[in-house]
Amino acid sequence: MSEPAVDDPEVLAEVEAVFALYEQALMQNDVATLDALFWQSPHTVRYGVGENLYGSEAIFAFRRARPGGSPPRTVLRRAVSSFGRDFATTCIEFRRTATHGDAGVGRQTQCWVRFEDGWRIVTAHVSLMADFS
Repeated sequence: MSEPAVDDPEVLAEVEAVFALYEQALMQNDVATLDALFWQSPHTVRYGVGENLYGSEAIFAFRRARPGGSPPRTVLRRAVSSFGRDFATTCIEFRRTATHGDAGVGRQTQCWVRFEDGWRIVTAHVSLMADFS
């Protein structure tokens, strides 16, 4: 078995673009775009700061029920990697804004898969850093 091509520039550009679309939709609480970017499957998983969501329907219901959307944040650091033409990961470190009342540093990891209809998030994990480990 041959190794997949890692960090192909064309694939990275595609993933960077779809991740930018995700981040913009998150900050604007554009639920329709956020829903469209997740794989519509019972196998999709999203672990949030305060919730464990199994299946796209649970993820979509969470988004619709969340008043005001995600707290504002600034991306501090980003690491994007692709493996072959159809799988990629995005990892960010972010800071929530102090004006929201819960400023702090967090992390987000997403696994993206290219399907016939485009790149979709198949798993996501969001967490806030604690003062201890």
